[in-house]
Amino acid sequence: MPLATFSERRRALRALLESPELTIPGSVFDASSGRMAQAAGYKMGLLGGSVASAVVLGAPDIVLLTLSDFVEQARRLTRACDLPLMVDADHGYGNALNVQRTVQDLEAAGVAALSIEDTLLPRRHGGAEGELISREEFAGKLKAAMAAKSDPELVIVGRTAGVRMGIDELVARVRICEEAGVDAVFATNVTTVEQVQAISSACSVPLYLNALQIPEADLIKLRVRIVMQGHIPYYVALKSLWDSFQFLRGGGTPAELGKNALPPELQAMALAETEYGERTKEYL
Repeated sequence: MPLATFSERRRALRALLESPELTIPGSVFDASSGRMAQAAGYKMGLLGGSVASAVVLGAPDIVLLTLSDFVEQARRLTRACDLPLMVDADHGYGNALNVQRTVQDLEAAGVAALSIEDTLLPRRHGGAEGELISREEFAGKLKAAMAAKSDPELVIVGRTAGVRMGIDELVARVRICEEAGVDAVFATNVTTVEQVQAISSACSVPLYLNALQIPEADLIKLRVRIVMQGHIPYYVALKSLWDSFQFLRGGGTPAELGKNALPPELQAMALAETEYGERTKEYL
């Protein structure tokens, strides 16, 4: 069955942003995890920069991953399933001109949405962790991102960690996002309903937030549409892999371990065995 076009996926994500309800993305990291998240009922996927760095490089989230590395991992996901994919494009891999290249390459890879943030990355020599770029540079990056997309359906998200410098700075940076014309705002490290109210008052676009201990109805009224839950699935998968190695290295047998393995029907789904079987009959 043909996959949805990239524009169709982007329109599906925009519909989620316009819908008066919360959507929780599935944290995905490769082709099989994307298929499994879609089969589990998720309406969108999220590829985080930290998880991409872990999967591709086996490295922590310290911006060692290159744009090419990230784009190819995103492409593996969009090629495998219809799930609208949002990606964490970090700082856009450089200055405002690099941001434009980032947008163009990720758009061509089929992502539905990408975020550009105001954290100073990679960390400069002697700089504090979480240092932010200037308001002016942030504005330039977001304007460059908006100008770079060729598909108007592509969703650009302005991501700010301004709350680290206080509520006034957070509000100022949210307004920068609004003025740049972004499609949504993602404010990180927000923890209180008062902060959410301030963000909502400072802009008119949908909001992305990390999971909060705030009633869902209140979040919806404040225009929150996407709530992140982090990237636990990847680390649970790693733990299972470690346990498997330990079990076999300690004398356990593959037959015993297999009792806890993915059942055949789920393996078939994760690997698209039915689809590939049909193609084999048709073309081979």
